[in-house]
Amino acid sequence: MTYFIYNGRSSEEFGLHIERKDVFTAPTFDANFTSIPGRSGDLIVSNKRFSNVKVTYTVFLARRTVDSLSEVLRSIKGWLFTEPDRYHEITDSYNRGFLRYGVISEGLDIEEQLNKVGSFRVTFSCKPFLYSEDGRQAIEVTESGFAITNPYSFPSNPYLRIEGNGDATITIQSGSHNDTWQMKGISTYMECDSEQMNFYKGTELQNLKVSGDGFPVLYPGENFVIFSGNITKITLVPRWCCL
Repeated sequence: MTYFIYNGRSSEEFGLHIERKDVFTAPTFDANFTSIPGRSGDLIVSNKRFSNVKVTYTVFLARRTVDSLSEVLRSIKGWLFTEPDRYHEITDSYNRGFLRYGVISEGLDIEEQLNKVGSFRVTFSCKPFLYSEDGRQAIEVTESGFAITNPYSFPSNPYLRIEGNGDATITIQSGSHNDTWQMKGISTYMECDSEQMNFYKGTELQNLKVSGDGFPVLYPGENFVIFSGNITKITLVPRWCCL
């Protein structure tokens, strides 16, 4: 049976039958095209991001009575519209091994057929990338020069937990990039979430203790994690992604 899981609950719990899944648009790269007099071809001004995509599941469910149909529809609405102000994980039987982050973005236009069958579409606004389940596995790095390979065509924004005490330096090298960050006064550990663009420790921001260009990125192909100073271990979650 086909299914999707949203916000920790499966469509199978509600007896939903999925007729099809549609990804209506490929992600649009956010860029402006500017014409310059006397110059052939537009100038591309990149905002370095992809826009969201809409993912829709066409579903139906059947019940023996109108009352039982109404009851399960109320439960489905409660499930889908809980916490509509944030992204949730979405997995399904179509893309095993991958997940998206999305939130319901449209109302449910439910058509009751013969008063005992409910047919409707569930539409989510999703972040543009599919994330690999393999890329959610934590990797422990205890020696400088550790090599990690990004198997996809797009850079990933990892999470790092840096353990140690005192000052330290981290460099990530790839075929086309060599980026370094200096950290001052690490106390037991420091965290970095490149997707959220923050260095922190628990609920305390640590950005003022870090100097360097931007945040760590793992580029396609081989990357080397090099560190020095008072670091005992780095725990890295690579967050591999693709379209």
